[in-house]
Amino acid sequence: MCLISFQWHPQQDPILTLVANRDEFHARAAQQAHRWADHPHMYAGKDLSAGGTWLGVTTDGRFAALTNVRQLPATYKGTLSRGQLVSHFLQQSHSPLEYANQVFEQGHAYDGFNLIVGNRQDCVYVSNRGTQGPTVLQPGIYGLCNAQLDTPWPKLAYAKEQLATWLEDEEPIQPVHELLHRRAPFHPDTLPDTGVGAEWEHLLSSPFIVSEHYGTRASTALSIRQDSVFFAEASFDASGQETDYIEFEF
Repeated sequence: MCLISFQWHPQQDPILTLVANRDEFHARAAQQAHRWADHPHMYAGKDLSAGGTWLGVTTDGRFAALTNVRQLPATYKGTLSRGQLVSHFLQQSHSPLEYANQVFEQGHAYDGFNLIVGNRQDCVYVSNRGTQGPTVLQPGIYGLCNAQLDTPWPKLAYAKEQLATWLEDEEPIQPVHELLHRRAPFHPDTLPDTGVGAEWEHLLSSPFIVSEHYGTRASTALSIRQDSVFFAEASFDASGQETDYIEFEF
């Protein structure tokens, strides 16, 4: 998952409104969002290479989402799959802050990551880049890409603006999972230098990435209310064409 924008407000309804694009190599096998047979309270996609996931929710309103940190050269090489950070939280009963503290202590075992974990009462951000420990989030609109929370990359500013505008509309026409479908890259002068080279920085600056080998594989919407959960996801092929769409509501 490489681009996420979400509004968190535990005293309102909905508690959470989230929209996200998952970017990945097309050759990496994955299963679209589904109810996991071995954890029937959990809905998420599945990375068939390492067994974890990038975003998911449970029937009792626990949620988690992950992005990688783009940093070359990397400061260290992790030995554990980052996708397990999401799936393990959804399968356990630890509070978001308890789990985030455990993750922070074990952060050296993973490549660079950003992780959001929450339930209907609390939402916590944690990363293994930088020295700051877990952050309990206050109500507001946040964005997460391939740097730390709310780093003002152009695509992240765009994602937060899209969500804010959608939330302000009393009768929005556009489905929330389509908010991040801009395919145009941003001007090279506005882009970060993360070590991948100018050509890749330009390609990756698009909120919705289309290329032969790497691109946006799924667009997801998640809404958690006081008494219900809504999850929608569209899947895409290497040409950027939608290949499937699923919804869950419970």
